[in-house]
Amino acid sequence: MVTIIDYGTGNLRSVTNALERLGAEYTLTADPDAIRRAERVLLPGVGEAATAMAQLRDKGLVDTLKSLNCPVLGICLGMQLLCAHSEEGDTECLGIFPNRVRRFPEQAGLKVPHVGWNSIRNLRSPLYRDMKEGEYVYYVHSYAAEVNECTAAVTDYGEPFSGSLYKDNFFGCQFHPEKSGAAGSRILANFLSI
Repeated sequence: MVTIIDYGTGNLRSVTNALERLGAEYTLTADPDAIRRAERVLLPGVGEAATAMAQLRDKGLVDTLKSLNCPVLGICLGMQLLCAHSEEGDTECLGIFPNRVRRFPEQAGLKVPHVGWNSIRNLRSPLYRDMKEGEYVYYVHSYAAEVNECTAAVTDYGEPFSGSLYKDNFFGCQFHPEKSGAAGSRILANFLSI
């Protein structure tokens, strides 16, 4: 059973559709007690970091998320919220990953937001079991986490950034596995098997 945190900023329909295609059971909740009892937790996210963190605080989920021992997967903004800080709204985040999240710099020929398919390399986490270097996944974002010791996959868009993060029982995908075709389905299936 996957517990999806419903905190008012998630891409819930596409995530639930992807889990249904895999035959996974899930529940949607913002109840801290239910989340603490979860077998695995998914933190989706679409929107702006400061607003999303305010939603987590208002629902009493900050300490709950930090205390989880089950597998936790943050998707897109959900991964950014697991980081230490985001430039977006100068936001202190959950601090699970020590990464800072920065806006893509304006560069000739690069559009911001970064939208579309891009490859991942230097794969390093159970999410990428039985996957090849260079798989393509789908991105929609203007901010990205720096590369550091928690980086579990690297993507290049003008400069390298963390396409994925991994530390202990926490996992993150800056891309949208639920919109990334067969590669994304494999990543979600691997998360379900952790």
